[in-house]
Amino acid sequence: MKDESNSVGIKNIAKALNISIGTVDRALHGRKGVSEKTKTRVLHVAEQLGYKPNLAAQALKRNRRISIGVVLPRHISYFFDPLRSGIRAAAAAAIGSQVSLEFHEYPRIGIGDTDSLEAAHARKYDGIIFLPGDIQRFSPLIRKISRSGTAMMCVGSDAPDTGRVGSVSTHAYVSGAIAAELLAHKLTRRANVAILTGELSTLDHAEKLSGFAATVAVQAPHLTLLPTLEGHEKPKEAYRQALALMRRKDRPEGLYLSTANSMAVLEALEELDLLGKVQVIATDLFQDLTTLIKSDKVLATLYQRPFTQGKLAFEHLMAYLMKSEPSPPVIRLAPHIVLKSNLQLFASRVSGIDEETDTEFDTLA
Repeated sequence: MKDESNSVGIKNIAKALNISIGTVDRALHGRKGVSEKTKTRVLHVAEQLGYKPNLAAQALKRNRRISIGVVLPRHISYFFDPLRSGIRAAAAAAIGSQVSLEFHEYPRIGIGDTDSLEAAHARKYDGIIFLPGDIQRFSPLIRKISRSGTAMMCVGSDAPDTGRVGSVSTHAYVSGAIAAELLAHKLTRRANVAILTGELSTLDHAEKLSGFAATVAVQAPHLTLLPTLEGHEKPKEAYRQALALMRRKDRPEGLYLSTANSMAVLEALEELDLLGKVQVIATDLFQDLTTLIKSDKVLATLYQRPFTQGKLAFEHLMAYLMKSEPSPPVIRLAPHIVLKSNLQLFASRVSGIDEETDTEFDTLA
């Protein structure tokens, strides 16, 4: 039975085989003084119990720096740049922990992501912070890297049942539910609503859709949800889809843009002279979006707090590697609802000033 908490240690293996801790330690690390038969038994039981070597602890014993790799896309910069800043800030604050930090980038979600993660795996980091994209493509690779002893920390989305040690993201289901409730309060008569998303193969986007659809069904039966459109994080594709959607006779009066990659959709609405006429709930914050909120062309946005996500991901991964935390939790941050009335409170986020980390998150088992 696999234990994702990695609480299984050498003592457990020794007890299961009724042999000494020293014998288990020598067998696991290939040292002399252990027969091949005993070594085989130890490795077999270690695998059965889900034992993973604590590479960071070994590094400290050998007076070696703990190495952490970060694998994230370049696009969308106004989400992933502050996320990287949060990781850097947490690393800078980790005084005396001998940490080396290396960043790997790929163009965008779905393009070069698995290759970049493979390249990071080849560097044999103690831990890797990464965004899991398409779960079906990523899961086998995450499992392989986890089995090698590298602690895998998800950020921005999650990949459960892969051996990853933890994850940090906004509460995607709640984000979708909030978007639906806001539109329900604004659209009080029968109307169509729609979601334009990135990749539904990414858990974050799928959960936002689930939260939105469930809330519409329960709280807003007067709203009809049109089929979801996947832009695949490609601006040209999102722009084309938005134009086609809004030219329909049954075009929606409310839109939820569940990805930060929203400018292409907003440009399509502007071209059709529909900004301010169609109610729009966007995601995250950037300068062009704040201008649209100020001018009442976008109703609200759900801020995913990328700096905080990056900071917490690094802190909990380090706590795990240093064994001060037995298992990093699944952290789901409460999204911040940004409206015209409170937009000024988020000015520092837009200007690039680091946000302060708060404690408004749920820790889930």
